[in-house]
Amino acid sequence: MFTGIVECTTKVYQFNRDKNNLCITFINPFSDEIKINQSICHNGICFTIIDINEKTYSVIASEETLFCTNLNFLKIKDEVNLERGLMMFERLNGHVVQGHVDTTAEIIQIENRNNGSWLFFFRAKKKLNHTVVEKGSIAINGISLTIITCNHYIFSVSIIPYTYKKTNLHLMKVGDVVNVEFDILGKYVSKYLRNYDDMFISK
Repeated sequence: MFTGIVECTTKVYQFNRDKNNLCITFINPFSDEIKINQSICHNGICFTIIDINEKTYSVIASEETLFCTNLNFLKIKDEVNLERGLMMFERLNGHVVQGHVDTTAEIIQIENRNNGSWLFFFRAKKKLNHTVVEKGSIAINGISLTIITCNHYIFSVSIIPYTYKKTNLHLMKVGDVVNVEFDILGKYVSKYLRNYDDMFISK
């Protein structure tokens, strides 16, 4: 479990294909503070470390993960956002993020606001449903953000200067594809309401 508060970024070091899976090696920014079998969120994707040394560590992306995320756009030396798993008894500063990407979205507009913040507009690959609401939470590349506007496939978020500089958002441009995870609470409520409607109609 994660909170969407990015700790740091790192860069892709190497790719290796293993049948239908992809082994990705990243530069290790955590020194000896991580270990094999530990989960780390990479651009919103929860990966388990399978190999590690002083300089790098490796993870495996399954065929399903490659299909659901923007990993096929990732290149060597690309920068990714990192967050280690939530420790018990810590403050939940963002929102509950599982690291299970729901879909991807394309950046369609970036506005630099006069106060130093940024407004990002996205077009989602899937139609936005009841899990996305204005002022609700969403994770973009693993970053916990608040939705400003949403309508059908289009939604926007506001980025404060600290988040813009701390994450890989400062490298993003129009046309780039990001990973999206909807709020888990909204997904449960949406499923409950769909099941309720189905029961009501069947009667």
